[in-house]
Amino acid sequence: MSRLAFLLGAALVLASAGCVSAPPLASELRVTPPVPLIRFGEDTLAFRNESRSKNPDKPDLYANWCFVMVRAVTQFHRFARFDPSASRLSPEEYAERVRQVTTRAPWAPDLPPDERVVIPGYASLHDFSRAEERAVKAGLEGRFWTWINWTNWRVIFPMPRAQQEGVARETLAEVQAGRLVQWLITNFPTVELNHTALVYDYRVGPGQAIEFIVYDPNDPDAPGVIRFDLDERRFVSTRVWDTSVGPIRAFRMYYGPLL
Repeated sequence: MSRLAFLLGAALVLASAGCVSAPPLASELRVTPPVPLIRFGEDTLAFRNESRSKNPDKPDLYANWCFVMVRAVTQFHRFARFDPSASRLSPEEYAERVRQVTTRAPWAPDLPPDERVVIPGYASLHDFSRAEERAVKAGLEGRFWTWINWTNWRVIFPMPRAQQEGVARETLAEVQAGRLVQWLITNFPTVELNHTALVYDYRVGPGQAIEFIVYDPNDPDAPGVIRFDLDERRFVSTRVWDTSVGPIRAFRMYYGPLL
């Protein structure tokens, strides 16, 4: 076996790693969906990841932060708590609190309340990021490393339908267990979608379909919807900001040190 074939084979195994242990989709769908894991508009960021193509001349453009933003929502969910009765801090102090939250591995277990990073003066992430937008953005770091994450290669390969079914099956199991799931989503080779979204809820859709409800950092105003067709065994961008309705591929992100 050539070295290239070996590496490609190993990469495909890693791409589908974790899916084999999840229960079959049919049995998962018989479980009553849980309460949404986060509250959209309260536990999500108030500002958006902006589009370079749609804002070519905008000063202080906040673009290409989508992976950091989605990861941060998970990190705040697991490692922070808000205390609206406490005195507010300076912007610099708030930025440091954000760093304390977002430097923790997003796959680490939830911290107990008394060990969480306290964000004083605000009741939710949405309120905090709306009022202290500059400080929150200053505290979010690591954009460059998301561009060169070694798992990004997955967008260029047409994955087997069974692998995509595995992603859907594992995502259902994770959400039912109370864990948020970050996806890398793409419709490559169409140059339209190379993005990320956070799955926090789902519903059984019409026909043979699961509708995953997602936080899309490009659209802080409304949840997105990504449909998984059980018959076709593929994902469809039902409602993803500035993306045509059509087939896409989804991959899990930030659920372990290598993936």
